[in-house]
Amino acid sequence: MAVISRGFSGRRGLADAKLPPGQYLTTDFPVLSAGPTPHISLDRWEFTINDGSNPLKRWDWKAFRELPAETITVDLHCVTRWSKLGTSWEGVSFDVLLADVRTDLPYAMFRSYGDYTTNLPLKDILNHQAWLVFKYDGADLAPEHGGPLRLLVPHLYLWKSAKWVKELSLMPHDKPGFWESLGYHIYGDPWREQRYSDE
Repeated sequence: MAVISRGFSGRRGLADAKLPPGQYLTTDFPVLSAGPTPHISLDRWEFTINDGSNPLKRWDWKAFRELPAETITVDLHCVTRWSKLGTSWEGVSFDVLLADVRTDLPYAMFRSYGDYTTNLPLKDILNHQAWLVFKYDGADLAPEHGGPLRLLVPHLYLWKSAKWVKELSLMPHDKPGFWESLGYHIYGDPWREQRYSDE
């Protein structure tokens, strides 16, 4: 079943598009990264979930690709003010990944190959709101867009959708990730223009 994000209801003309405040439409897919693009060989790749001290789950690439995947169609909104509508992805929902994890820890920190980090409330990655995706527009996800695997959290600004993700650490309290520690908003809702910490 395809999941549709807020603001997308099928093919539209540009005049019909509903965008968060301050955003403009693009048909391109700009590449913005906080550092160099890591290239991870699939025989060394893994994704882990931990509670800050104990490992809870781990997948290598083969095991991850055996998980039930779905196709998702969502709009993307970048903090640099561009929006791209109706993007198509394939990946695994966090409802699947966290199905048998019992925790009362309410926050998550994602870490990437290359050591990028971003924080999210756990409630924002459940209920079909977030995925780990490995395909974009029907093709394997290119390294410059986060391949082989990236986080996709389309209801928040795109910096929250960490590229090259390798780890989810559950946390008792929220704390800033990479961009958040440099002044970006701790949450990042594009519909409320939460770009920076003073907004």
